Amino acid sequence: MSGAPALLPAVEVEPDRPADAAVILLHGLGADGHDFEGVVSALSLPVRPAIRWVFPHAPVRAVTINAGHRMRSWFDIMGFDRTARQDDTGIRAAAESVDALVRRERDRGVRQDRLVLAGFSQGGALALYAGLRQPERLAGILALSTYLPMQATLDAERHPANAAVPIFMAHGTDDPVVGMALATHSRDHLLSLGYAVDWRTYPMGHQVSSEELADVRAWLLRVLG
Repeated sequence: MSGAPALLPAVEVEPDRPADAAVILLHGLGADGHDFEGVVSALSLPVRPAIRWVFPHAPVRAVTINAGHRMRSWFDIMGFDRTARQDDTGIRAAAESVDALVRRERDRGVRQDRLVLAGFSQGGALALYAGLRQPERLAGILALSTYLPMQATLDAERHPANAAVPIFMAHGTDDPVVGMALATHSRDHLLSLGYAVDWRTYPMGHQVSSEELADVRAWLLRVLG
């Protein structure tokens, strides 16, 4: 990779003691890093593990599915169905920016196997894309209300270091944005490649629920405990 990307600006929530774990959580289309900042208090996690939360802001760009309006977006989106053309170049560039955040956590003393890559909606798609291609083992990948992008290249590009990484995927049964059919197809593709996917559904739309957060809390304590 030539010319490492500049670090994305981010909201950070530090633990009360030196961090021994980290969660990088990528927001959805049109939001920003503040969107999930409140999840830290909502999860009511114990003091151990000492988690640093990193909520980066995506760049502002024109988004095709929203009539070309400019907003924060990790990459361009042409549609939310399996036949829609995907922004391969944009997804790869966004993954490089995520890789830079992962490297910074290592530089700050957090081992990569103590790091969770997480995201909601478009951010969850990027978490799956970047996480499965990481050359060092992650603690886990958390993918909420999302789908697996660039499925056709995953088998060739995935890294064996994360062949057994724990993956938590959760989806609303009434999601009007990322439909259940796309989400379950993504889940099934991951399962066909041998990934361990903890799949959950909730009676909700394109959102996060208290029941879901309780399951996320238990999963985080399991993979970082």
